[in-house]
Amino acid sequence: MAGDRDVAIVSPWYPLPQTPFAGAFVQAMVEATAPGVGEVTVYHTDAWPAKLKPEEAAAAAEAHRRLLPVALRRTPTVAGAELLRVPVLIPPKCSYAELARHHASWLREALGGEPIPAPVVHAHVGLRGGWPALENARPDARVFVTEHASYIDRVLDQPDSLEMYGEILERCTGFFAVTEALRDKLVAAFPSLAHKIELISNPISFEERRPEPVTELRRWLYVGTLIERKGVGWLLEAFAKCHAEDPKLTLTIAGSGTLADELARRAGELQVDQAVTMLGAVPPDEATRLMREHDLLVHPARWETFGVSIIEAVAAGMPVLVTRCGGPEHTLAGIEDAAGQMVDVEESADSLVEGYHRLRERFPQDLDLERARRTLDDRFGYRTVAEAHYEHWFPKDTAGGGDEG
Repeated sequence: MAGDRDVAIVSPWYPLPQTPFAGAFVQAMVEATAPGVGEVTVYHTDAWPAKLKPEEAAAAAEAHRRLLPVALRRTPTVAGAELLRVPVLIPPKCSYAELARHHASWLREALGGEPIPAPVVHAHVGLRGGWPALENARPDARVFVTEHASYIDRVLDQPDSLEMYGEILERCTGFFAVTEALRDKLVAAFPSLAHKIELISNPISFEERRPEPVTELRRWLYVGTLIERKGVGWLLEAFAKCHAEDPKLTLTIAGSGTLADELARRAGELQVDQAVTMLGAVPPDEATRLMREHDLLVHPARWETFGVSIIEAVAAGMPVLVTRCGGPEHTLAGIEDAAGQMVDVEESADSLVEGYHRLRERFPQDLDLERARRTLDDRFGYRTVAEAHYEHWFPKDTAGGGDEG
């Protein structure tokens, strides 16, 4: 029997050994909120793409169904929560709405046709989290959705996905965007449902910081996926130009993605391969350790809904060089100069190079990393974000009582 304060988390992303970055923000939310509630169960619907011919699909689905009970094992995760990974068989060429239906169907299969027992269900990302949560929650459950997908434009461009998204907004108890930039996109797409879309950020841990303050800006660090949208190609070009001026500079790249081989080849062409270390994907705790050991986080994204690594870097006592790519303008509002240097998004390395020069001239006298850290803890720390969710999950606990929604 589920307790009144039990919570279920439904997400298509959660860290795996082979993809430790994927869903790190979901894990952080569990870590932030679980201590203040009852039992927490994370349902990770893990996509397993299957390149099948149409005549093979039915047999593959039946085999997957028979083997599913063997795969379902509850394991402990952070803050005393339990994790259940649900493998989701995905046929090729699905729209986001079709993907959401597959996630919902296989979660139902894993539940044996029974509803999720928790009275509060919180899903991550609108379609692949929100739809499975709504379709599998018990009738009286309060269902919430957090959207943090950077690919939201592609989702809303698909007619069936746009229609499903609107239905999710109408049906859910509460809906949260992690930044104003993302909320603005959703409000523009669903103006009649703007009142349902609130703002609650991703939670960031401020528990650990570097033992000694940064004294120079020579050890650059990038943490994130290696794809075009993240601007990593321009980062490498900018680093090469700055390295030509100061051969003591180094760059560590922590992340994996489609550009990994190209970046390694280009580093050789630029003759900086001896100064560039490519680590591949690393677990979240390793990423934060790297932040405590480097001098400068460079975040050159072309578009970003939030930018978790930026906040984590400041939490670790590290200055940042970051593009005005959507989310950071809101997350760093009022402390841009205290935390480091912001630059415009440009399809060249020039903006990053000029930004580094400006930051180097200002460092350390014009920065106030401690003030930036305190401000961001108040905005995005575990305590702040957890309390914001509790107010929605358990409205009878707050002054005034009464259910919402």
